[in-house]
Amino acid sequence: MNLLNNKTLGVALAGLSMSLAFANPVSAQSPVETNKPSADYKPAFEGQTRIAGVKSKTAIDVSVLNDKLENPWAISVLPNGGFLITQKRGTMVILSADGKLSKMIAGLPKVDPSGQGGLLDVTLDPDFAKNRMVYYAYSEPQDKGVLLAIAKGKLSASETALENQTVIYRATPSYTGKLQYGSRIVFDKNGNLFVSTGERSGSDIRMQAQSLNSSLGKILHLTKEGKPVPNGPFAGKADARPEIYALGLRNPDGLAINPQTGDLWEAEFGPKGGDEVNIIKPGKNYGWPVITYGTEYSGQKVGDGIQQKEGMEQPVYFWNPSISPGCIAFYNGSAIAEWKGNLFVGGLGGSHIIRLVIKDNKVVGEERLLEGMGERFRDMVEKDGALYTVTDNGKLYKIAKK
Repeated sequence: MNLLNNKTLGVALAGLSMSLAFANPVSAQSPVETNKPSADYKPAFEGQTRIAGVKSKTAIDVSVLNDKLENPWAISVLPNGGFLITQKRGTMVILSADGKLSKMIAGLPKVDPSGQGGLLDVTLDPDFAKNRMVYYAYSEPQDKGVLLAIAKGKLSASETALENQTVIYRATPSYTGKLQYGSRIVFDKNGNLFVSTGERSGSDIRMQAQSLNSSLGKILHLTKEGKPVPNGPFAGKADARPEIYALGLRNPDGLAINPQTGDLWEAEFGPKGGDEVNIIKPGKNYGWPVITYGTEYSGQKVGDGIQQKEGMEQPVYFWNPSISPGCIAFYNGSAIAEWKGNLFVGGLGGSHIIRLVIKDNKVVGEERLLEGMGERFRDMVEKDGALYTVTDNGKLYKIAKK
């Protein structure tokens, strides 16, 4: 499929051919977002939102490798080029490099799949080729409420089970609501884990995103055993959890390390508008729910309705209206040279993939890809110069140079 011409596009799917029509492309200099924002909030600096639109010059082919997945939530690339994918209701599957179902992994912990819960992120140990360890996140039912649990297990030789499964961390407190778990897991260069946690949405709990004695609404920094990484920014501070790396987040469903700079990037849902991309720094406060470029779903202001406050970080970029960023991934391949170093954001409510051109840690261009397909892009990885993404509709897409 060529995404650059606004022609009717064909995809072979399950032996059938279907046509997909994309919206008219925007001017190369006009912002891609043209709808009215939910609030007339002014950005803190030029280019923080509605940056000039850009268009890829490279012809792109889009193919569906699998359309039989069951609510896939996360995807990781195996050493042999295949894929390990979590499915929301509590199973993992292994697909071959061409997308065919290879193995089903059962015997995983009980999950609460209601709302935004279920079996969530999955990440391979950096030494997976030697130790076969898999780290995963899920919504764990409690006597009262649900919480985000981080666990690990060894992929069996038969690839049909995770052996010696152990919960290494529980994001407390638990809560009766079923929304906003966060849950992304990313390994740092030293083999420790960054874990994102949501603040669980309720007006009676979301202020815990600002509390250093709560795991909610945070980026955590954990060892492989689930212990705080030593010498964290809040280590030794009274009434603070030493595993906290950063705070003030709402629902951070996107987390990735920029391979060119080593910076940790995060994307999160605002409420009604105010979806953000941030560069996460140790000890920093990203403001939720004190500052935000969004509003309550009712249209009322969030808190005092302020967007800037001393001691709180500004997002690198934000969207209003919401695009609902379900995932992020950096493109570090060489097949599409103009994409090198770009950040790709999977939109759920926005139903498209966003390409952000980054220069000196600023967004300098934005492009929308795969519009008009009615998909919610849940997770995304780059492999061998192509992007692979799973959607709530149960599909695995490959996006590659034509």
